[in-house]
Amino acid sequence: QIKAKDDKDKAKQSVKGGKAQKKRKPQDSSDAGPPPTAPFDHRIVTPKPHQIATYYTINRDEVLGGGRFGQVYKCMENSSGLTLAAKIIKAKSQKEKEVVRNEIQVMNQLNHANLIQLYAAFESRNDIILVMEYVEGGELFDRIIDENYNLTELDTVLFIRQICEGLQYMHKNYILHLDLKVNVNRKLSDLLYKPREKLRVNFGTPEFLAPEVINYEFVSFPTDMWSLGVITYMLLSGLSPFLGDDDNETLNNILACQWNFEEEEFGDISEEAKDFITRLLVKSKSWRMSATESLRHAWLSDQNLHYRLHQKVKKKTYM
Repeated sequence: QIKAKDDKDKAKQSVKGGKAQKKRKPQDSSDAGPPPTAPFDHRIVTPKPHQIATYYTINRDEVLGGGRFGQVYKCMENSSGLTLAAKIIKAKSQKEKEVVRNEIQVMNQLNHANLIQLYAAFESRNDIILVMEYVEGGELFDRIIDENYNLTELDTVLFIRQICEGLQYMHKNYILHLDLKVNVNRKLSDLLYKPREKLRVNFGTPEFLAPEVINYEFVSFPTDMWSLGVITYMLLSGLSPFLGDDDNETLNNILACQWNFEEEEFGDISEEAKDFITRLLVKSKSWRMSATESLRHAWLSDQNLHYRLHQKVKKKTYM
């Protein structure tokens, strides 16, 4: 999981007219900055065959998220009082257990401030529990903007830069994410793969899927970058670029690469931001920016632009 600092109230998404909509209020600046480092050193974790209750207290009343890959709860280490997150993954067959063990092996290799760190793991007959770093205030992907969440373009620059830094680190370690999304359904699933062999996949949240996934073609690092383009579009406008009235229409919109900046929500967005999205939402994988190229793009790297965006926020604040 990729994390980004974000301490504002949790936001919601409403669907209206086939697209994700939001009400806009005068925007304010925020203190979005680097995500906090984990409160523990990076660990190499091996699943223990012990009862987790011996070492941790799971608060099943505090659900942090969930989905087809398991529920996530707030928990505490009994010996230290450290607050953590426990992801309970149902895994009965050896095949299911092997998928989770693969996720553990991948997380063991990921030591970066922008990536959720693994603390411990426990394996029983019917499930495997991952004990992970707890991120105060929730993950960026567990939120989307509404009237209580005034995300400015400069905030989005900071968020997307942090995500790009996490992706750059993962890709340099030959790891794909393959499930990047603004997590409007509160799914906290990680789908991490070492692409030693060419990989085909056919899963994911429809509106974030890249064309090659829908076509059941080989996926690679640019597949994550397409999803990043969708996320950027959504954070800047509150709209989903490809969302149709049903999954089939959404998938057809993606395959046709049908999207634009015609909505009024993009009226005040910089040309650099639009160019950034345009270089990611490209049907051909080979033409999409990489994470490294994205970090060099003017929208994420030009300090003069960031100053102008900051001044625009101040001007709106005092109007």
